[in-house]
Amino acid sequence: MAMAMASFALQLMLLMAAVLFGYSAAANVTYDHRSLIIDGKRELIISASIHYPRSVPGMWPDLVATAKEGGVNAVETYVFWNGHEPTQGHYYFGGRYDLVRFVKIIQQAGLYLILRIGPFVAAEWNFGGVPVWLHYIPGTVFRTDNESFKSHMANFTTLIVNKMKQEKFFASQGGPIILSQIENEYGDIEMVYGNGGKPYAMWAAKMALSQDIGVPWIMCQQYDAPDPVINTCNSFYCDQFTPNSNSKPKFWTENWPGWFKTFGAKDPHRPPEDIAFAVARFFQKGGSLQNYYMYHGGTNFGRTSGGPFITTSYDYDAPIDEYGITRQPKWGHLKQLHEAIKLCKHALLYGEQINLSLGPLQEVDIYTDGSGECVAFISNVDEKHDQHVTFRNTSYLIPAWSVSILPDCKEVVYNTAKVGSQISVIEMQPDNLHISTMLPEGFSGIKWDIFQEKVGVWGYHDFVVNGFVDHINTTKDSTDYLWCTTSVYVDDNEDFLKSGSQPILIVESKGHAMHAFVNHELQASASGNGSDSTFKFQKPILLRAGKNDISLLSMTVGLQNAGPFYEWVGAGVTSVKLEGFNKGVVDLSTNAWIYKIGLEGEYLNIYKEDGLHNVKWISTSNPPKNQPLTWYKAIVDAPNGNEPVGLDMKHMGKGQAWLNGEPIGRFWPRVSSINDDCTPKCDYRGKFFPSKCGTRCGEPTQRWYHIPRSWFKPRENLLVIFEEKGGDPYQICFSRRRVTSVCGLISEDHPPSNTAYNKQDSSSSIRPPAGIHLECPGSSRISSIKFASFGTPQGTCGSFQMGACHDPLSVSLVEKVCLNAQECLVQLSKENFGEDPCPGLLKTVAVEAVCQ
Repeated sequence: MAMAMASFALQLMLLMAAVLFGYSAAANVTYDHRSLIIDGKRELIISASIHYPRSVPGMWPDLVATAKEGGVNAVETYVFWNGHEPTQGHYYFGGRYDLVRFVKIIQQAGLYLILRIGPFVAAEWNFGGVPVWLHYIPGTVFRTDNESFKSHMANFTTLIVNKMKQEKFFASQGGPIILSQIENEYGDIEMVYGNGGKPYAMWAAKMALSQDIGVPWIMCQQYDAPDPVINTCNSFYCDQFTPNSNSKPKFWTENWPGWFKTFGAKDPHRPPEDIAFAVARFFQKGGSLQNYYMYHGGTNFGRTSGGPFITTSYDYDAPIDEYGITRQPKWGHLKQLHEAIKLCKHALLYGEQINLSLGPLQEVDIYTDGSGECVAFISNVDEKHDQHVTFRNTSYLIPAWSVSILPDCKEVVYNTAKVGSQISVIEMQPDNLHISTMLPEGFSGIKWDIFQEKVGVWGYHDFVVNGFVDHINTTKDSTDYLWCTTSVYVDDNEDFLKSGSQPILIVESKGHAMHAFVNHELQASASGNGSDSTFKFQKPILLRAGKNDISLLSMTVGLQNAGPFYEWVGAGVTSVKLEGFNKGVVDLSTNAWIYKIGLEGEYLNIYKEDGLHNVKWISTSNPPKNQPLTWYKAIVDAPNGNEPVGLDMKHMGKGQAWLNGEPIGRFWPRVSSINDDCTPKCDYRGKFFPSKCGTRCGEPTQRWYHIPRSWFKPRENLLVIFEEKGGDPYQICFSRRRVTSVCGLISEDHPPSNTAYNKQDSSSSIRPPAGIHLECPGSSRISSIKFASFGTPQGTCGSFQMGACHDPLSVSLVEKVCLNAQECLVQLSKENFGEDPCPGLLKTVAVEAVCQ
């Protein structure tokens, strides 16, 4: 008996340890043609991409918890080589790069992890995640059968694998990692590398398999991935994808729920109906693992964005926005989709599939197993027309470009085109900078200190060359900035001095951006764009008799992150000429140019506490406006409240920002073209592409820059701004990101809530009524009902209007259910809405509630 009690006590201790430390027994992870198999059972995986360096450790628990609440059972992340090995042989795993801490949070949440080691990642990340220093090791060529590259790649892969093994993170050790990836999207460019392409891909697979991690390896977009490595699909749609072997399952490693942004371009959006359609079609057609890239996009802090011209924001129009707030209705619509798919899990993974045509563009896929379980996915890929179809003697209306899910082959519990989840209205509310020191009486603005960066060479020059050098080869990405200066002598007899005309400065560059100064005055700024970093400009300039100094500040805005031989793409000035001289064009391209790498303020670390006193700051309550090459600093208090914070830089020019030494990132409120094709209302029907549903034409691509709350102290925070071109620092302010109101719109024919659906009772004639679930975030509550109508309301959230049919008691009925509540459920039931305001018509209820 005593031994039995001791054994019980030991088991109890192990159970408690499992709860406290996320420990679980080792799992056997394999696969067959249908899915992953975990401990002998097929598993259906819905995964969420969350990149640990694109947020901060203080955000990780909430991000993972919100993803889990959204119905995912796995998290996916890349491993960022250049963040972990910033210089050769020196490794960093702290702060935003604390991979072990991130994995432990996922493990404690009870989720699986897909670890995409790469270590090339693309990901709109600087240099595709490969360290820049590797390019300058003699004889190195990236991503081909090159011994130097393979040696360093294998070393880093082994380092990561060993770190994961040491922490017992692989499922074979009881950890959360069920899949690992080697290389990334190489199949599309393999042939470009000629004889070095396929051998490299095969070597990468073999090297990965030799790591003996006990779980399968994947290679996305690798059409010739050798057994047992699984090849996977990355795309907006992967329902038609088939693996390269009948023994491999159908995996979708990147489903893009939005798209990234580039400075100067419109803001892309992907409708939730289309994402849900793509996911439902994938599982309808035999898929068993789907990953949203991104589920939380996050922020390219500092100089981590690639491109060039990728914005600091990597929001990606993802279900969780850059600041960690759920994007509604996208998050909620997908959550309901996940619930519906999970109701079908057993039949999907173990059943026999039958496909039937129900029309020219309509079909049903049926899965039945030996126990009699039956699920059906009815799809209509017509891009314009809703269709009535008949399935098993029952008529179903399937909207255009949609899928209906029937977990019992009878009742529709979800249709991808019918969005019933709440819509959140999110606003950036200004919160003026609060300074920590007393201001002169009557002055309410911010007290700035300024430091003027020198034009051209500061300190001693780095070198002198006749002609131009490649920008990237010179800076090796240690900074965005490279100065090159020369001089030109103007004779007194030049005609333009007498006539008052101006000579023309003509500059050509292979990217990315540039500021041109003549005699220390800014004359012009130029840049490429998201598709082409090269540019050429010509600008009238003022020259005087005698010596004239010409100084060019060349800039990179994120290095190339993808493409064959991308590491060889250069940047910088290639030609400088002057037109308008008596003797014709003066070519300065072969002049002696004096070079200086970086800025003095960068070199002296004046954006950090320990570098502040390396220069003499000038205090002013009236900071200069439109002054280029100016450093601004202020000591500020944290914004009020606990909402996420953005730095409003709409009225600044271009540069970088820091808070307490932490790199907020590059700011550039570059305006998109007013002539772009923006769509106030996006039609979800038909295949999506990045330029299909754009907004914010004629506005800055990015106005606000995320500052994590964990970077703030309650008081005396050091805010430093470096402005390249000139702006109005007086208008810089913090903004708090808040959900100000929530809306719902649902009709009587909407499928019931999946959570209320019980498969055992599916034969019952009693069906749960449709309803609107409204929820204010955090501790806020519904303070008022701005709009409510049961009948035929019109419009969209924020602009609802009563239709011809309206129940006059709608507002009071909704107030009764929702007022002062943090969340509420408004059902279209007789208990909530008694009298029918318009018999015979399909009724809808629309609600907008204010959150405070």
